[in-house]
Amino acid sequence: MAAAFVITVDGPAASGKGTIAARLAADYGLPMLDTGLLYRAVGVLAERAGADLDDAAAAVRIAQALSADQLGDPAFRTRSAGEAASRVAVHTAVRLALRELQVGFARRPEGAVLDGRDQGTVICPEAAAKLYVTAAPEVRAERRLKQLTGQGEAVTHGEILADILKRDERDSGRADSPMRPAADAVLLDTSQMTIDEAADAARRIVEAARVRWEASRKPS
Repeated sequence: MAAAFVITVDGPAASGKGTIAARLAADYGLPMLDTGLLYRAVGVLAERAGADLDDAAAAVRIAQALSADQLGDPAFRTRSAGEAASRVAVHTAVRLALRELQVGFARRPEGAVLDGRDQGTVICPEAAAKLYVTAAPEVRAERRLKQLTGQGEAVTHGEILADILKRDERDSGRADSPMRPAADAVLLDTSQMTIDEAADAARRIVEAARVRWEASRKPS
């Protein structure tokens, strides 16, 4: 069992997991790591260096030099960054290079919130609270469309939906750490929810987990 209270929020792109994770981090006063940004950063930095995203060795060198304080670049949140992230994430060596950073964050003494694809299954399987946040692909495409057009990108719903379906297939089908719910994760489908409704539902799930976690730590 984790020594501190850790929350993992996994799920596919544009499911709302990032916003939910940020709300939970604020509610519980915990540091948060958006682990998807790590892969986005590796992909973008590899492209800037002129590397082929299918070149695992080049991506690994970038991953090994990456730190969490480098994740503020707005370029990491673009549509192309998401596609690049999904491509470099299939390399087992890249995932291993980034795993230590993520595990270290999860072991912070004050606890943590980790948002990603494999946090509850691989990075922190002992987390006290695990959520798997999802939504219908068409709903996720509409959400991502609003985000990207708000950033000034010229895209269509059809293009975004195709991207999402391709990423889902790649992320769930990769050999190492495929995207899937942990056996003890609580599924939260946000398709018909506003962000406030989804955040409230997530908070109730986490609060129930926190009560169980605290009870388990009391001396018998």
